[in-house]
Parts: sequence; structure tokens; C-alpha cells
Amino acid sequence: MNRWLVKSDPDEYSADDLARERTTQWTGVRNALAQIHVRAMREGDAVLVYHTGAQKAVIAVARVSSQPRADLTDTSGRSQTVELAFESRLPRPVALAEIKAHPACRDFALVKMSRLSVMPVSDQQWNAILALANSASPGKPRGR
Repeated sequence: MNRWLVKSDPDEYSADDLARERTTQWTGVRNALAQIHVRAMREGDAVLVYHTGAQKAVIAVARVSSQPRADLTDTSGRSQTVELAFESRLPRPVALAEIKAHPACRDFALVKMSRLSVMPVSDQQWNAILALANSASPGKPRGR
């Protein structure tokens, strides 16, 4: 199983939209490197959903629920898409600033190639992001 991160502008399509619809075709990816990643996705792969724009945070977890196939929104016929199925919201959003500050994410494409819309996530990066999501919010101690 591979792990991925996909980016979306929440004004166009948010994690809440995916939660409500339960599944969606992840269309509109046109960048050549991002398309290489889409083509490498397999049914069952885990996905982090990241909101761009003002929020800049990982919000939810999804799962790839189809093999790559033609993206019918691309009139050139070159792009591929996969179906994503919602799994869960994170206990709290993990901000880009937190990800950048975490040593495990130093080489993460999210940090190094900020415009890339689909990217692989290593086990170390995945675990770091989930640990951050399950920790107290920055500046807000948990308990007592």
C-alpha cells in the first residue's frame, strides 16, 4: 500500500464535500509530475486531504477506491483520475507550518514543491502528520 497527499482549494471542493458525498473522482490534475503520481495510485492506497488557500492544513484521510482511468474533464485525453472515498476527518487540522517544523517532514514534497497537487507520503511523514493531528493544538495544552 502506498500513501499520498492530494491538495484541494476548499472553496472549490473541500473535505466536507468529500465527507458528504462519500466518494468523488479526483479530476483536474494536469501537472506532469502530479499525473505520474495519479497513475501510480492503486485501489486501497491511503490519502491525506490537504486544504490550500487560507487554511493550508491537512484536514482528512481518504482511500483510493478505483484504479486510475481516463479523466473525462481533460479534452486532450492525456490525464488520469482516481476515485477517492472519505474515511475520516483528522482530530484537528495539521497546519503547513507544523509540518514544515517537523524533522520527519524536512524532505516532504509538500515542503519542497509547494505547487504540486498530488504527491507521495513516506511512512515516516504519514506517521508524523497523524501524530501531530492527535496531539494538543499548538499553544493549547491538553487535559486538566
